[in-house]
Amino acid sequence: MSYNPSEVEAKWQKKWDEEQAFEPSDSHEQKKKYILSMFPFPSGRLHMGHVRNYAIGDAFARYYRKQNFNVLHPIGWDAFGMPAENAAIKHGRHPKEWTYSNIDYMRKELSTLGLSFSKTREFATCDELYTKHEQKFIIEMFEKGLLYRESTTVNWCESCHTVLANEQVEEGCCWRCDNPVELKEMPGYYLDIIKYADELLEDLEQLEGKWPHQVITMQRNWIGKSQGLEFVFELTEESKAKLGGHFEGYTVFTTRPDTIYGVTYSALAAEHPITKYLIENGLLEDETAEKIKEISNMTEVERAQQGKEGYPLGISVIHPLTGEEIPVWTANFVLASYGGGAVMAVPAHDERDYEFATKYDLPIKRVIEGGEELPYTGNGALIESDRFSCLENEEAKVAIINYIEEEGKGKGTTNYKLRNWGVSRQRYWGAPIPFIHCDACGLVPEKIENLPVALPEDIEITGEGNPLDNHPTWKQCKCPKCGKEAERETDTLDTFVQSSWYQFRYATNPKKWEETGIEREDANYWLGVDQYIGGIEHAILHLLYARFFTKVLRDLGYHDIDEPFTRLLTQGMVLMDGAKMSKSKGNTVDPDALVEKYGADTARLFILFAAPPQKELEWNDSAVDGAFKFIKKLYDRKSRVTGNTLPHIDHGALSKASKLARVKVYEALQKSTDVYENTFAFNTLIAACMEALNALDKQENGDVWTEGMYIMLNLLEPIIPHVTTELSEQLFNRENLTAKLEVKDEVFIQESILYVVMIGGKKRTEIEVDPAASSDEILAAAKEAGEKWLQGMQIVKEIVVPNKLVNLAVKPS
Repeated sequence: MSYNPSEVEAKWQKKWDEEQAFEPSDSHEQKKKYILSMFPFPSGRLHMGHVRNYAIGDAFARYYRKQNFNVLHPIGWDAFGMPAENAAIKHGRHPKEWTYSNIDYMRKELSTLGLSFSKTREFATCDELYTKHEQKFIIEMFEKGLLYRESTTVNWCESCHTVLANEQVEEGCCWRCDNPVELKEMPGYYLDIIKYADELLEDLEQLEGKWPHQVITMQRNWIGKSQGLEFVFELTEESKAKLGGHFEGYTVFTTRPDTIYGVTYSALAAEHPITKYLIENGLLEDETAEKIKEISNMTEVERAQQGKEGYPLGISVIHPLTGEEIPVWTANFVLASYGGGAVMAVPAHDERDYEFATKYDLPIKRVIEGGEELPYTGNGALIESDRFSCLENEEAKVAIINYIEEEGKGKGTTNYKLRNWGVSRQRYWGAPIPFIHCDACGLVPEKIENLPVALPEDIEITGEGNPLDNHPTWKQCKCPKCGKEAERETDTLDTFVQSSWYQFRYATNPKKWEETGIEREDANYWLGVDQYIGGIEHAILHLLYARFFTKVLRDLGYHDIDEPFTRLLTQGMVLMDGAKMSKSKGNTVDPDALVEKYGADTARLFILFAAPPQKELEWNDSAVDGAFKFIKKLYDRKSRVTGNTLPHIDHGALSKASKLARVKVYEALQKSTDVYENTFAFNTLIAACMEALNALDKQENGDVWTEGMYIMLNLLEPIIPHVTTELSEQLFNRENLTAKLEVKDEVFIQESILYVVMIGGKKRTEIEVDPAASSDEILAAAKEAGEKWLQGMQIVKEIVVPNKLVNLAVKPS
């Protein structure tokens, strides 16, 4: 019978379902492996990026099951978010109905790929039970001081009517709708991730060698720890009077206290309270005020693109060490979110300060020796720095901080580039933030027994404002504390919150989940995730937030885990004609159509063979066809098998071709462990199996064929599970799939070694030599075999590459 992928795949998918073949054991006695691919947003259609992500994860899961591990390999749905609301506006469908119908469709698509997911652990983040436990964490974080509400300047997308995190602003535009983002001051909820900044930074060391170095570097840079000096620039008496006595001065943070004697001006952010006071009280010229307002409405990216720009504020501060008066400016490069929104400017030793000072003709004072040109940012001895002159600048940093602390004018401190995480979103389709506003009691958390705070379903989404805020009754409630009339919070949580702890939801036994939420014993058994797979685009935010949530939930008593993901693989994108596959570009490949034409095994084989998982994959139709032909060839060769168990073979009695075939089979077996444990290079394992099949084709020994198929079907099962399971059942009653395979050393004992002979840069012939032959003996044999190509030539160089080739460089004699 010829290979029929649809028939074979339907058979085994049905059988695996009936057997519940992929459910993890409830026992914690067995050694475990937790394999997790980043879960998808239910957009309604799979794309080839999904296929790649889940084929990689499935290969790991199936491999470890064969090694007798208790394997947890779950799937779920990152189901809240703006796309559902946008679809509701566009198509007139309720976000909940749209989301769950998409989940149903995508679940069917995934099932056709034969992915070995646990079905009992599947969930969607919009499930009310998930929301219930998440709201409980949020309340506990609030009670621990890790969540707070304050009014700050935020990125506001007028089109989506929602706040965006900095990372959701791309080149000044919303990452969802691509419309311009503006800055707006409004209240919101924040998670104090900075409290965990040091631990998040230090624990990256645990992940060295287990996560891509690039990702660890990106995390470290995003946290951006810097140590330096914090001090106060006191305003001059004249400036205090100009500001109506409302300000005595302002705080500055610097990582370069060694350059403090080189300060020639100070700069404030456009949003700084002093700057705003000057504008609001008409103390600046109208044109200047308008220009500063324009800067305050720009995103960080827009300011960076603008070039250095600023304006004098007509006030001065006093240098804390010299007593000199320093002019104060506002500058677009000073950010309100870092260092208090104020900087000391040392143009001689900072490129940014130098560019600004040069543009506006401000003084420049060198205080560190070194380099012929300014700005000089290297090390050297201090000059023009009073008692600290002649000290090397690294030594001077410590000495100046100590002196300023002794004088009571400042302190050594640590600062972070990392900002606290704003989790408020002004939209309907998200997890409600479980707080209540009471005129008498202030901000009050909902009672735990009243959770979940569920979304109302009778809403109208128009795209204008927050539907929860506009609902006639939902937000009206009683205060849990005093019982008076109050209002619910109408903001919902950023969807990054849901994806920050979902690994714990999967780990909890479904029988315990409803009552307990995260179950401590289950979490401690399964976590951390042994292999996490996802796109490099999530290298910073998702991973950082998941690490933060893991540490917070640990400290709240839910588990004892420090890091959520032990090992990380970031897979590359799938490209067509050099560009990322995209519906808008019309360059997508429909996985459904591919499976219908070739079968799921072909799709899986191609996606894992075309490139190493970490690299970008260029789509190639002919390579897909080639993958199908290999599977068909493998299926057709079942007729060559002569036994139903692993045979005993006398290697020495075999023909040369049969010996070579066994070498290729066992080379593939050797490669398998290294691929799964170290390199992840599935393409090399598949290539080794293809070589083995080709070598088997060149010999006729039935036992060698039996052994070869017994081993290869085992090796390929994680990659192309349907056809390998079908053949394994037909040929070996599936016993080969769970057999413990060992490399046989005698296979690699070589009676002779084949050398390619290169003469004048071209392959001319081959020679077989004894494995113990010396280089001189190998060269002599090569010259004898290549005699006719050496006539009239002089050998100018002789190279022997052990076990591979002889290269003779020649010229006319």
